[in-house]
Amino acid sequence: MSNTHTLQAGGTAALAPREYHLAHEPHPENGTSLGFWLYLMSDCLIFAALFATYGVLGRSYAAGPTGAQLFDLSLVAINTAFLLTSSITFGFAMLQKQAGNARGTLTWLAVTGLLGLAFLGVELYEFAHLIHQGATPQRSAFLSAFFTLVGTHGLHVTFGLIWLVTLMIQISKHGLIHENKRRLNCLSMFWHFLDVVWIGVFTFVYLMGVL
Repeated sequence: MSNTHTLQAGGTAALAPREYHLAHEPHPENGTSLGFWLYLMSDCLIFAALFATYGVLGRSYAAGPTGAQLFDLSLVAINTAFLLTSSITFGFAMLQKQAGNARGTLTWLAVTGLLGLAFLGVELYEFAHLIHQGATPQRSAFLSAFFTLVGTHGLHVTFGLIWLVTLMIQISKHGLIHENKRRLNCLSMFWHFLDVVWIGVFTFVYLMGVL
């Protein structure tokens, strides 16, 4: 009889939902934000290494074209405006999130995504134009460092856009629940981080490259 009760109890326990975190276990309220800040710091180290590499190799032209001969500052300025404006529109999305307006949040996220796509489109056009001129990454150490630094930033923007679209789908399905608000906060930090890095790229690579 006791064996039967044991089996029934075991079966009931197997069917019951598992509790992976007990109620008495400590869970830091801002643990996700802290973890994401740590990730951003690791990303800072990556870009710091790339900036340092470009600083060392940025004048190694190997008798090839220089930045002054290749860079179109007007095009880069337009692209910079796209990315910086997307940071402003993301701020508007965060304001709508604070107000609890899911539709407004989605609208401004969509505008941010379009500006991000415009930025990537201009950057890909620039890369294609440089390669068409023969300024490939294999041409010189300067161009290798340039394509690596700017391309890594562009890859981050691409991942950011994929994250943004995924989050828009989540908000449209579930609204501004706590989890989606937390994800928005993390994406906001990531997006503004990319803006700060691009300001460094625009100043250190493009502006100083034409001097």
